[in-house]
Amino acid sequence: MMGEKFLCLLLLCGIHAHYSEAAIRLVGGRNRCQGRVEVLHGNRWGTVCDDGWDLNDANVVCRMMGCGTATQAVSRARLGRGTGQIWLDDVACTGRETSLASCRHSGYGRHNCNHGEDAGVVCRRSSKRMRLVGGRSRCQGRVEILFRNRWGTVCDDGWGLNDANVVCRIMRCGAAIQAVSGARFGRGTGQIWLDDVACTGREAVLARCRHRGYGVHNCNHGEDAGVVCREAAIRLVGGCNRCQGRVEVLHGGRWGTVCDDSWDMNDANVVCRQLRCGSAIAANTNAGFGRGTGQIWLNDVACTGRETSLARCRHPGYGRHNCQHSEDAGVVCRVKVLSAEEVQK
Repeated sequence: MMGEKFLCLLLLCGIHAHYSEAAIRLVGGRNRCQGRVEVLHGNRWGTVCDDGWDLNDANVVCRMMGCGTATQAVSRARLGRGTGQIWLDDVACTGRETSLASCRHSGYGRHNCNHGEDAGVVCRRSSKRMRLVGGRSRCQGRVEILFRNRWGTVCDDGWGLNDANVVCRIMRCGAAIQAVSGARFGRGTGQIWLDDVACTGREAVLARCRHRGYGVHNCNHGEDAGVVCREAAIRLVGGCNRCQGRVEVLHGGRWGTVCDDSWDMNDANVVCRQLRCGSAIAANTNAGFGRGTGQIWLNDVACTGRETSLARCRHPGYGRHNCQHSEDAGVVCRVKVLSAEEVQK
């Protein structure tokens, strides 16, 4: 039964059905950050009516999906008509909510709509508009942003951990360890796009932070800002979003998988917490998210569930196993939207 559920999940990924918090998905778009909005209620997926649907509502959806900000709130089933239940109508978000369910609405199943009014979103995948250059890993480097089809740098005037935390979160790199100034990751070239950036740490994209305006600055490239983020020594591969997939750990500079012998919810919860993805929904076995390649690093993992990282759980040692990649372990986590306090940790 569990294998069938994960097969279904993987098939849905292939047709652009993408999930966040196991309670929302985008269907029918060209990528994971656009599509018809569907929510899960009473174990059934249903659509959202477009009455009153606007960018505030769309921004909440995009943030839940880890897709930055909304560029469009789509109405009249322009991303395809759903079938079955229409769950929400007259949704009225402020734009600050952490989930669509927290927004005002008429109540589940209460509507005067048909599927010709299904709502959708198109989100700006913010990580594609930002990059880190000159670091030793993908989670450190000089901050560069894309504006008007040109990459440019950020000046370090006032650059601090709140600003760096926004960057690290956009880049899926956890919390910031350091806000780097003085072009320590090398001088950029060309445009300097932002100066006097002042984030609270809660913004979904750097552009939402206070700043002087694009291209307005009194800097040179000797003041280019950078970040060092806490890059997790663990990752999830092959899932529909960052909080589900095959578990892989980094050891000795090489990524490797975890064998599913004794793999259970205690182990899965440690992985989900380590990746700041909330609690575990499922502990996946038998390479349900695809077979890895190369090294198998861990076997017979035995977590209590309270550990802060998988490395702290009992196991026989790195590289000691009697497994093959058909036994690769995975997890499905309940995606968690981080508070400002959690981002700072």
